[in-house]
Amino acid sequence: MKLDSKFFDSIRVSSKRQSSAKKETRAPLCQWKGCEKPGPHKAPKGRGRDGEYFNFCIDHVRQYNQEYNYFDGMSDAEVSNFRKDALTGHRPTWKTGANAWAHGTRDGSMDAEAAARVKAGTERMTRKVRSSRTATAPTFRRQLKPLERKSLKVLDLGEDASREDIKSRFKELVKIHHPDANGGDSRSEEKLREILQAYNYLKQSGLA
Repeated sequence: MKLDSKFFDSIRVSSKRQSSAKKETRAPLCQWKGCEKPGPHKAPKGRGRDGEYFNFCIDHVRQYNQEYNYFDGMSDAEVSNFRKDALTGHRPTWKTGANAWAHGTRDGSMDAEAAARVKAGTERMTRKVRSSRTATAPTFRRQLKPLERKSLKVLDLGEDASREDIKSRFKELVKIHHPDANGGDSRSEEKLREILQAYNYLKQSGLA
């Protein structure tokens, strides 16, 4: 753009002093009694008047804030209850496992007998859910080693045999192949030795 352009004639640059003066004239007057200065600073009107503000100048807003007391007019007990409720956002609370009706925190609260029935029903439901979770909980086992599989096979058990299954099967086989039950048969002694080795290995591995 050329310096002698006609557009330069239409530009008016105002000073900072002039712009600040315009802002002051647009601000509301200070609401402090006897003060006629602009009041651009907001101050809360107090408890029970949330969202409402006074307009003060900088000097009077500082004085107002120093003297401001939100709990003015409240007793010590009321202040204590207010601070306690503030921890939960002033929302109603009740103990774990209970409901709002049982504590009478809602309209149409139950009597003691009805509240006891609701509580008993809740406890029964909780026990039922816990027992079903326990019954359906899957049991996980690490991948078996070759010797562990072989030892289970010696006991005539599958790879999914539990600790109780292994112990029960071991006792059963010992009775069957014990020499006293077979008249000192050497084949039974060899089989019993093999059963003992397999069971001991499973026990050392933590499976029995």
